[in-house]
Amino acid sequence: MSNPNLFFSTPVWVSKIDNYKETNEEIYHYIKKLHSADDKGIIKSNVKGWHSNDFNMKDKNVTDFIRLVSPYINRALNDMNWDISKQTVEISSMWAIINIGGASNSRHHHGNSSISAAYYVRAPKNCGEIVFYDPRPAPIYFHPLSTKPNSLNAMVNAVGPVEGGLVLFPSYLDHSVNPNLSNEERIVISFNINLIRK
Repeated sequence: MSNPNLFFSTPVWVSKIDNYKETNEEIYHYIKKLHSADDKGIIKSNVKGWHSNDFNMKDKNVTDFIRLVSPYINRALNDMNWDISKQTVEISSMWAIINIGGASNSRHHHGNSSISAAYYVRAPKNCGEIVFYDPRPAPIYFHPLSTKPNSLNAMVNAVGPVEGGLVLFPSYLDHSVNPNLSNEERIVISFNINLIRK
């Protein structure tokens, strides 16, 4: 008996960053300072929550954070077998979202990028999973009943946030964030990565 070939699989990389605590505290204070300076933020997918403007990519807290997550980004690029000798890897945008008191994020995707990410600076219990949706249109039109979900038949999958956790996924992948049911802040840094031909 043979195992199925998984053609057109959708990778989602879930990692716990090593030695994240010091950088987490620094980036937490950086985000809170941005929040204090602009408590309205901007509206994108956020429902009730605060969405910052894009970070200044030259700020020391931001460059320290990028240094922390870069090895994990490189692993994803290696898994994809993308030729980085002929392409420049660039974080094109980065921002923070603070959700509290039922705040959530509606379904959306990050078009015109290669890989997108969510990194958890604060992740209290019941603060809202990130939910991913099957990107293939065909199962939406006809989807047989299954006895239980697995990696072959599920049309929706969720990842629970943990502090120091990094989730990387293809930018075309639709996702949302469930409401924060805790009374504490759920703080995430999101960013987009592009590969630009040299």
